[in-house]
Amino acid sequence: MAHDASFVERRRAFRRLHESGCFVLPNPWDAGSARYLQRLGFKALATTSAGCAWTNGTADGAAGLDATLANIRAIVSATDLPVNADFESGFAATPEGVAANVAACVATGVAGLSIEDSTGHADHPLHPLPVAVERLRAARAAIDATQTGVLLVGRAECYLVGHPDPLAESLRRLTAYAEAGADVLYAPGAVTRVEITSIVSAVAPRPVNVIVPRNIGLTVADLAALGVRRISVGGALARTAWTAFARAAQTIADDGAFTGFDGILTGADINGYFQR
Repeated sequence: MAHDASFVERRRAFRRLHESGCFVLPNPWDAGSARYLQRLGFKALATTSAGCAWTNGTADGAAGLDATLANIRAIVSATDLPVNADFESGFAATPEGVAANVAACVATGVAGLSIEDSTGHADHPLHPLPVAVERLRAARAAIDATQTGVLLVGRAECYLVGHPDPLAESLRRLTAYAEAGADVLYAPGAVTRVEITSIVSAVAPRPVNVIVPRNIGLTVADLAALGVRRISVGGALARTAWTAFARAAQTIADDGAFTGFDGILTGADINGYFQR
């Protein structure tokens, strides 16, 4: 699959998207949501570890490698668009393990994948920078060995783990990740104008991804003006769907009422999205 002609073109298209301008990379959580987003005209998609985990009945971060790869394959197969994989921390403790898993991810047909520097341990939530760099270099080497042109995204998780100085530490880490071979840089949680412009300036000319996990008061045009190259939404679309589902189900359970169904799409509406 990784060398199929259609995937070669998707990867070329994905690289072109990163060369100039700003594009939105929304995050479907399954095949159906991926197809709907393609229908809306988006140029590329990204998976979401949270959406994958919730679909599998687990908390974010607990889906595991096999379920994650299955989710990535389902989304890649459902759409003609380039797909960037949220590959968490590579699902391995060692650089060698990261490299092996990255190769498996590339084989799904993705056009890009991200590796984050979080450990999953509360007492030391971030890998020491030298270790994080070594892991990213292993991912870079694994991608290069496939000769597919898949983009590597380096993620600094400082904001998400509660680092005392998240911007300064993110800048330190992201500049090191750029030097280690990351094609795109990303610090989820950085959502203010000052934070975003600082990151864009620090890693220029490498492109920067900004996640919009809620209404942060900035539009696509605003973020483009700040120099952001791509915008994702993480688990926000999945959370939107879960919110409607949970509220409607809770109303049935608590009140025996079905008012949560007011205004919903009909089955015919949804069928129409997928009829070709």
